[in-house]
Order: sequence, then structure tokens, then C-alpha cells
Amino acid sequence: MEVIAALRLETNSVVIPENSGLPGEKNVFISFASEDLDEVNHLRAEAVSEDNDWEFSDRVLQEPFEGARAEYIKRGIRERIRQASVTLVYVSANTAASGWVDWEIRESIMLGKGVIAMHSGDVPPQNLPSAIAEFGFRVIPWRYSQLISAIDEAAANR
Repeated sequence: MEVIAALRLETNSVVIPENSGLPGEKNVFISFASEDLDEVNHLRAEAVSEDNDWEFSDRVLQEPFEGARAEYIKRGIRERIRQASVTLVYVSANTAASGWVDWEIRESIMLGKGVIAMHSGDVPPQNLPSAIAEFGFRVIPWRYSQLISAIDEAAANR
């Protein structure tokens, strides 16, 4: 069974403001492999603590991509992506194996969202979700100085 991350339909998740996705609102959907949850939480906390007007949201799910609940889960994820301006894909050594992350990237493109890919450390992982290479997304390091400008640029160019 593939372990993936993207959405957990539970009440202990991050709450998205009711007005997310409206003009002027800045909401970022974070797509990542579930194995990277702790690192993503740390990086998100760093970004949220800085002075910016972006809301970060995601949902964590440990369900097989082709499982019985996949279509139900996809509907929920699709709505979260629809509410966002940008999808931020956190890439690691775990990401390429996640069918959910690749689907979220493709769904974001279909919904006209800006997409950016970021990694921690100095060097990106060798294996990336196929949609990143297919659509030619640049993979940049997760540094606050680059994060907000990359999000702003992706939102403007969607």
C-alpha cells in the first residue's frame, strides 16, 4: 500500500478561511509525500511566522492512490486546490513515489493554478514527480527569501 499525503478529512487539520480563493486572497496549497509531514510542518511554521499575507493549507492522507475512497478524496483535494492561488510542491526523496502528489500537480495545472516546486537543503532530489519534469517546473531551495517571491510570481503567472 502506497503511503501518500495531501488531504485528511479530519477536524484537527489546518483550517482554510471561508473566503479563500477570492480575488485578493492569497492561499497556497502544499502538496507533499506523507513521509515529509514533519519537515513540511517545520518549513510552513517558518514561513507563517514571517511577515507575509499568504495562507498555507494542506491535508494529510494515508490512503492508496487507487483505493476504494480515491474518487471521494480527489473531490476534497480538488476543492482545496480550487480555493488556492498557488500549489507549492515540496519535493524530497519520497515525492516521486507518490501518485497523489503527481495527480495534485496535474490537477492544479488543469484548474489554472500557479505551481512551484521547492526542496530543503542545497541539492534537489534526483527523482521528481513526472509532472514536474513534463511541464518544466523549476525546483528551487526552500528559503524564505525565495519562497514568498516564488509564490507571488507563480500566482501572477497562472
